[in-house]
Amino acid sequence: MEVVASQSLLSFSSNLCKAKVYRKPCLQSVKTNGSLEVVARGMLAPRKFMQRRKKEEVFKDAVDEMEQKNWRRMMREIEEQGCAVPVLRVQRTKAQALPRDLVLGTLVRFKQLKKWGIVGEILEWLRSQHWWEFSEMDFLMLITAYGKTGDFNRAERVLKYMNKKGYTPSVISHTALMEAYGRAGQCSKAEGIFRRMKSSGPEPSPLTYQIIVKTFVEANKFEEAEAVFQDLLNEERASFKPDQKMFHMMIYMYRKAGNYNQARKTFSQMAEKGIPQSAVTFNSLMSFETSYKEVSSIYDQMQRSGIRPDVVSYTLLISAYGKARREDEALAVFEEMLNAGVRPTRKAYNVLLDAFAISGMLQEAKTVFKSMRRDKVSPDLCSYATMISAYVNASDMDGAEKFFRRLKEDGLKPNVIVYGTLMKGYAKTNNIERVMRVYERMRMQGVESNQAIYTIIMDSYGKNSDFESAVVWFKEMRRRGLSPDQKAKNILLSLAKTPEEQEEANELVINEGSDLCEQMTSKSNDVDDSNGEETIGDLSSFDENEAKVHHLERKTIEYLYIGYNSDEDEDDDEMVDEGLDFISSEEKEELSLGKKLFDSEIGN
Repeated sequence: MEVVASQSLLSFSSNLCKAKVYRKPCLQSVKTNGSLEVVARGMLAPRKFMQRRKKEEVFKDAVDEMEQKNWRRMMREIEEQGCAVPVLRVQRTKAQALPRDLVLGTLVRFKQLKKWGIVGEILEWLRSQHWWEFSEMDFLMLITAYGKTGDFNRAERVLKYMNKKGYTPSVISHTALMEAYGRAGQCSKAEGIFRRMKSSGPEPSPLTYQIIVKTFVEANKFEEAEAVFQDLLNEERASFKPDQKMFHMMIYMYRKAGNYNQARKTFSQMAEKGIPQSAVTFNSLMSFETSYKEVSSIYDQMQRSGIRPDVVSYTLLISAYGKARREDEALAVFEEMLNAGVRPTRKAYNVLLDAFAISGMLQEAKTVFKSMRRDKVSPDLCSYATMISAYVNASDMDGAEKFFRRLKEDGLKPNVIVYGTLMKGYAKTNNIERVMRVYERMRMQGVESNQAIYTIIMDSYGKNSDFESAVVWFKEMRRRGLSPDQKAKNILLSLAKTPEEQEEANELVINEGSDLCEQMTSKSNDVDDSNGEETIGDLSSFDENEAKVHHLERKTIEYLYIGYNSDEDEDDDEMVDEGLDFISSEEKEELSLGKKLFDSEIGN
């Protein structure tokens, strides 16, 4: 890759693409020695949209300014303390109730932030306050809050109380209770509510269908989810048809089930049925493709459809190029994202960081890490672990140790992957003493070992043809309740030289297979008494592919699909502080305020 004048390849490609900002990045590769380091430095060029601008506030008058600032201060105190009632009690004077606008504004704001625990806490407190008239809308929001947090016991109690008070059964309350069951893993109870709603009312809404499909998919009840979807799709008398969110969930379901052909067919159905497609639609397709060519093709199709890529689209494409060890293309896409004015998330930085770490491109990884801090994106444990991996892959163990100390100095606690990455680095240099020293440090910190740790230790002894030590660690792995992966078995078998050693190794491997069958049979017969459903248990430790993933081959993105009705906001997303401006003015009736709150609940 060559540098044109003082510009990087990426800047050059971006100039070529100015006529169409959102077209596929121009990825031209002309290799020259050491040029990629120069290209990576182009990331550090200042970007105006990345600079945080202080919002200019306009107040109606001095009284409004004081109220707004007091409210923001109160919101900060609630978020810092993690609870709202003590702060609200301080705000309330002995002789005067809290202003209704302030209470409603606080509720709506925490609802927007999806902090449903705080919403429920405030509403429960209001139920006991004589100065607050607890209305039906308040009950509906309370049961919704419990539904979002999966607290079905409290949701049940609120619904029973509403029935006792004579409130008419509502689709909102029933859907919220159904969601509470689903989030708590009580799929059969959620399904029971849905069936009763269909047979005796209240009539399920589109949101009800979305939530029951989501509940089925999360419980791996794919046939039930597909049946609900197909009934809506094919029933001529249905009052509504599956919407965009439901199609997205079905695409995700087929992806989860490994039925990629059906996922693509569902994607095509959207166009046939006139369902608008979005970046989320294409992201869901890109997320399960393993070939960078396929991901790039879908990305190109999205742009031809006139849909603007979002940060997830760029991140998925960067990840695909990174896994294919095409670092120049990964970097090109990243800078194209910056040029398009899309703010990278922490995940986007981590994916690019991983692309360089896999290839041991240490200087480029350092540049990405530096740019994260410049753009005020706080590196997380994954970022630090990936940097340590970059040092290890570049055979710089001194640098890896220094960065390990830096991780702890920055207040983060190393996990098993971080320790395993260091052990893997010392194993590569055949330094058994340092491998065991890191292992002991990990044990002293109370971090539990996994399959990969024991396999690394076995591999270290294997390089020194130490069969006996490998046997000891193979047995230790089993003693800890971990199933040796295929690499551990291969190491043990390869080290056996004499007939006696070969017999012992074969016996250990064969016994492991027998034990595995017994464990799987035992787990498959477990029953969850809470709902009478069969529980398979966690079989990830018996999956060779999963074991390979855990064998310290760094991955920074395990789950990139973002779309359907997500209740989790990105940590990096910048929330706009709206203040109390969205609350109606004093002269409007309280009924309009309540209606706004009620309507927003229905819409969500």
